[in-house]
Amino acid sequence: MARWDRWSLDVGEDPDPRFSYANERTFLAWCRTALALMTAGLAITQLLPPFDLPGGRRLVGLPLIAAGIVLAAGSLLQWVRTERAMRLGQPLPRSPLVPGVAAVVAITASVALVLVVADSL
Repeated sequence: MARWDRWSLDVGEDPDPRFSYANERTFLAWCRTALALMTAGLAITQLLPPFDLPGGRRLVGLPLIAAGIVLAAGSLLQWVRTERAMRLGQPLPRSPLVPGVAAVVAITASVALVLVVADSL
């Protein structure tokens, strides 16, 4: 049972509701971002005209879909970690989501740029 204790929010004192609501809004914003990444990835793989390089659309779209899946799961974990920290009066944990999403988007955009330039040559 101890393994599930880290998921329990029945610890410490109830934080100011404004902070809990802010944490929830942040979680929902990450979920919207995850949904946008997955939607963009699906649209790229299914609707974008093919590149000269076979599999080019998948090379751009699949990392976005995967990033959306990871982001959706990671945002739930971050919400729980932040809520527990607030209840226990601990410093708020840092989130790996921000640099992770930035890295995936930057790398995917770079690959897309290379594919577009290569197609125009």
